[in-house]
Amino acid sequence: MTETSRILIVEDDPSLVELLRYNLENEGFDVAVARDGEAGLEAVDSDIPDLVVLDWMLPNVSGIEICRQLRQKSETRGMPVIMLTAKGEENDRIRGLETGADDYIVKPFSPAELTARIKAVLRRAHPEQSGEVLSYADIEMDITSHRVTRGGKAIKLGPTEFRLLRSFLEKPGRVFSREQLLDKVWGRDIFVELRTVDVHIRRLRKALNAESDADLIRTVRSAGYSLDAAKY
Repeated sequence: MTETSRILIVEDDPSLVELLRYNLENEGFDVAVARDGEAGLEAVDSDIPDLVVLDWMLPNVSGIEICRQLRQKSETRGMPVIMLTAKGEENDRIRGLETGADDYIVKPFSPAELTARIKAVLRRAHPEQSGEVLSYADIEMDITSHRVTRGGKAIKLGPTEFRLLRSFLEKPGRVFSREQLLDKVWGRDIFVELRTVDVHIRRLRKALNAESDADLIRTVRSAGYSLDAAKY
């Protein structure tokens, strides 16, 4: 799961941010950083992460308020949140958890402990991924063997189409912009034209729909693509 999980750290302590970033990237996570509360909310709005590591005491908007706002939005209601704080009193922990945090870690803590907590929370949030098999509607993907089936029939995909489909299967129903798909599938350090995404989407559709099955990839005008069976 750590190969593709994107973690947003909302923390104003530069030394702690760099420590966490170093350790989480070594574990294979994709790490983004926001230095204050407002930036944290903007970062979530622009690209919803798989999990947020959220400091309680932040400039502009507190971690508690951020957590409260995230839980009020349908798009982020189920997004895992781990709160970091120097507040170790029981009442503070209860308040953090009641606001919607999935876990709560008191400073100082070891990066290894936080990494273990993140992995545990992600497993709870995505139990379907624990067995390395992703599925949606009649599509199944075995991550370990790199096999894809639809309706029990094997589907042959190229490496790029496999990564595209994996991105969709990890978050079915979510609309990905072309820019987000470029970052996830090709990587942020590689220049690829946006139209390349459309080319590989067509290839993925052709492979998935070879048996005249319903097209589960939805094109959202001016927004991007999503894996969505609800349109049928």
